Amino acid sequence: MFREALRLKKYKVGVIGATGMVGQRFMTLLDGHPWFEIAVAAASPGSAGKTYEEAVAGRWAMDVPIPAAARGMRLISAADDVDLMVGQVDFVFCAVNMKKDDIRALEERYAAAECPVISNNSAHRGTPDVPMVIPEVNPEHLAVVASQRKRLGTERGFIAVKANCSIQNYVPAIHPLMDFCPERVLVCTYQGITGAGKTFKTWPEMTDNVIPLIPGEEEKSEREPLKIWGRVENGAIVNASAPDVTAQCVRVPVTDGHMAAVFVSFGRKPDMDVMKRRWAEFSGRPQALGLPSAPKRFLRYFDEPDRPQTGRDRAIEGGMAVSIGRLRADTQYDYKFICLAHNTLRGAAGGGVLLAELLCAEGYI
Repeated sequence: MFREALRLKKYKVGVIGATGMVGQRFMTLLDGHPWFEIAVAAASPGSAGKTYEEAVAGRWAMDVPIPAAARGMRLISAADDVDLMVGQVDFVFCAVNMKKDDIRALEERYAAAECPVISNNSAHRGTPDVPMVIPEVNPEHLAVVASQRKRLGTERGFIAVKANCSIQNYVPAIHPLMDFCPERVLVCTYQGITGAGKTFKTWPEMTDNVIPLIPGEEEKSEREPLKIWGRVENGAIVNASAPDVTAQCVRVPVTDGHMAAVFVSFGRKPDMDVMKRRWAEFSGRPQALGLPSAPKRFLRYFDEPDRPQTGRDRAIEGGMAVSIGRLRADTQYDYKFICLAHNTLRGAAGGGVLLAELLCAEGYI
């Protein structure tokens, strides 16, 4: 029934931070979306009044042209035109590049104005009543929206966030194995440059180079999985106490794609055949609901010894699937394997669009 109703309704959406790397990706993904239509785009005060095409001139980073419907759209100020935005949309996507405290305040302003916010930013990921959701993994966390609305004093407004791009490959891979009680996880991520909002043209230092530091990324990679695997209790999300996660995050000279080398020890060690079968059979709420952006097969295991590869496999299922390979026994952990996800699709804007679809389908918007 909900899908029939959604066919009759086209949600008007806004994109805050529309000119940045993730904002550009939102603009392309929303072009022609069956449920969503861009009504307003917002950016910094310096871009307000410009057409979208003028604002991104010389820095359009997508591999497709600027959507025709967006080219002549006049940008408004994300911070100064909140009421103007809220008056024209059903909800907003937020992908701004600001200080964390400023992002937190801005998102709360939109939510307090009765506008749901689907955020790509990290500012509210640690807020106990803000759901941080990988739609196939922890959709039940959306239940805290009711408590958040009570705190904010709103009827419609709330904030929901997607998880950091660095965990979107290995957390989904481990999730179908949680009943085997993973105790220790060591992960090394190899992250593409679009994760920093860069291209090789704007970041020539990355050519033929590896930078062994992504500020703040390792802390997010170690902390956020415990919220994803946490539980809703008394109107808040209580973090899981296990597994212990340690991470190293490295910037590598590829455009899109975050790869992870994962080492895991379990309280109850599964067989490798069981692990592969769990990955092949796993699906979640988005697949059950048939959401437009949901991959039909979320987790794909490669038996070939040299897969997954960033260039070949990041775009599987429109960049919304997770690729896994090289499962084998380890000498210090039970197992090790490789994971791959597209960082600006599954890891950023695509994950945000899928989260918005889930929120609409479940009646939160």
